[in-house]
Amino acid sequence: MKVFQIKSAAEKGNVKARFVLNQIIGPKKSIHFKNIDDAKSAPLIQQLFYLPFVKSVSLHEKSLEVERFDILEWEDVIEEVRVQLENYLNDGGAVLEEITNDKVPVSIYAESTPNPSVMKFVANKKLVSESLEFKNIDEAKNAPLPLKLFHFAFVKEVFISENYVSITKFEVNSWDEVVMEIREFIRSFIEEGNIIIEHHKTSNSKEDKIYTENLDPLEAQIVSILDEYIKPAVASDGGNIQFESYDPSNKSVQVILQGACSGCPSSTFTLKNGIENMLKEMMPGKIENVVAVNG
Repeated sequence: MKVFQIKSAAEKGNVKARFVLNQIIGPKKSIHFKNIDDAKSAPLIQQLFYLPFVKSVSLHEKSLEVERFDILEWEDVIEEVRVQLENYLNDGGAVLEEITNDKVPVSIYAESTPNPSVMKFVANKKLVSESLEFKNIDEAKNAPLPLKLFHFAFVKEVFISENYVSITKFEVNSWDEVVMEIREFIRSFIEEGNIIIEHHKTSNSKEDKIYTENLDPLEAQIVSILDEYIKPAVASDGGNIQFESYDPSNKSVQVILQGACSGCPSSTFTLKNGIENMLKEMMPGKIENVVAVNG
């Protein structure tokens, strides 16, 4: 077994010291421990917190960064700490305990939609709490998964709903050529625990606008019907529909089509024979037509 060797360094007056190892001891993504409670699954870090002058510890792939309280100087103790770490590791001491979990492995399956340009990728777990549409890479700057998807040259638009991603492609490739690559990419991205959407920075959801505005009773009824009867049906096809406005002068409802519904050859039929007829039937005398503002 390869022997652990550690080099230590600390600038005079600096509260942090660095201990660099000759082999990997930590994960690629650094872990910061603020106290001994944070280190309950990290025996090596616990050993450091037993030292009264240790304030915090950061574990890196091949190093440790230890912050001290201002009660002494590193030059007084750094060699002692280095030797203690080296001995602990060479005696077979554990750095991190293996954490078992009952997480369900991520699975993704691809599902065709009525729109030949759109493929729906369905996950076995919740992805987001609200539907979001990204028309281009600039709109995805605070959305890590869509941003990565736009790096595929054939990806034109991305729509994410609760447990699926709908991707609109350019015509440069057929779905048969790229569907497996995209499916595996999405699965790996989610399984690695990457952030899908930075919710506090993303503001292109129409739902925020709708539900924070003061809707009049008739508009609220339209939204309620869309949410209860229409959205589940279009979601099954990888799309979404959002209420935009109601014009009482001509009794016209304006909606926004998203995901697979946007640009779908059958969207006009769906609007007229599905959504419009249902609203007319459930709100007699109040609705004359339904128009997609982006259709």
